[in-house]
Amino acid sequence: MVERSSVAERRTMLRRAAQEEQRYVNPVPTTVGGWETMRKALPLYLSGKEEKVPRVPPGPFKTDAGAYATPPESGLRVTWMGHSSTLVEMDGMRVLLDPVWDERASPLRWAGPKRFFAAPLKLEEMPQLDVVVVSHDHYDHLGESTIRALAKMAKLRETEWVTSLGVGEILEDYGVKRERITELDWTDTIGDESLKITALPSRHFSGRGMFNRFETLWSSFALRGSHHNVYYGADSGWWPGFQEIGAEYGPFDLTMLEIGAYNELWKDIHLGPEGAAQAFEEMGGKGLLMPIHWGLFDLALHGWRQPIERMIQIAEEKGIALWIPEPGSPTEVVSGVTVRSEWWR
Repeated sequence: MVERSSVAERRTMLRRAAQEEQRYVNPVPTTVGGWETMRKALPLYLSGKEEKVPRVPPGPFKTDAGAYATPPESGLRVTWMGHSSTLVEMDGMRVLLDPVWDERASPLRWAGPKRFFAAPLKLEEMPQLDVVVVSHDHYDHLGESTIRALAKMAKLRETEWVTSLGVGEILEDYGVKRERITELDWTDTIGDESLKITALPSRHFSGRGMFNRFETLWSSFALRGSHHNVYYGADSGWWPGFQEIGAEYGPFDLTMLEIGAYNELWKDIHLGPEGAAQAFEEMGGKGLLMPIHWGLFDLALHGWRQPIERMIQIAEEKGIALWIPEPGSPTEVVSGVTVRSEWWR
């Protein structure tokens, strides 16, 4: 059963998604780059001397799939597969976030941003999942070949798929059974006391091409288990609603916020390290901050290490507790215990 909160009842920044001319709009006015942004970015791209792709491929990383046979002692264990793809084991439930095992974050198999390292866990070694969450339809968050492979797995036949409004049609096209898909509007909640998943606003956009933007919704998610609470920020620029998310749905044991693919030209739709730090503090600054959306694809103008190195610098200045696991390593989340793998060095 999906729980819904009416705008009239709430009168807050956290409200159901609005549409203009059948297109979804952001919770605050937002500039999304188009051809003009591409024109400005191209000279910077061509003249940049940053190491945007690792000269020496990181890894290889290998997940010990046998680890999933034993529940986490802390009740919360997370395996970061790179970028935003993350397996969360929380209070007896398993949730896979934005799975992308595809070779490229692109509509093409032969062109587009290519992975810096292979997925640490083979898809066929994936443990049974209770839920797969897909935040929005961009290629670095929704991988076609990955979804098709997961949809065919017998052990995932009973898995629930939770996504934003309109994205269910894409999942169905890729083989997910319609009856297993739940589409959520912002502030909708699905689940029970073992796991509640709430879709929340983010400041971003959607579209798997230049000409179908805003036709499906984009979301962040609060995951509340019986004992733990996790926030998955997915993709978002900074907006004033972070404070209310923290006040109403926090505090969070682990807060996942994007730090990569940022630039001044598109600061409205990507946080970057500074924005992530600001959002984390506005959400209450409690628990651990896990940087995501970095270290796997070349999606911006900065060097591939720059987001995490800048994030560490800011965290040290502000006293933010960072949680940075090695890709593919099932890692316990323990209150007050930071993780600094420094795998990218």
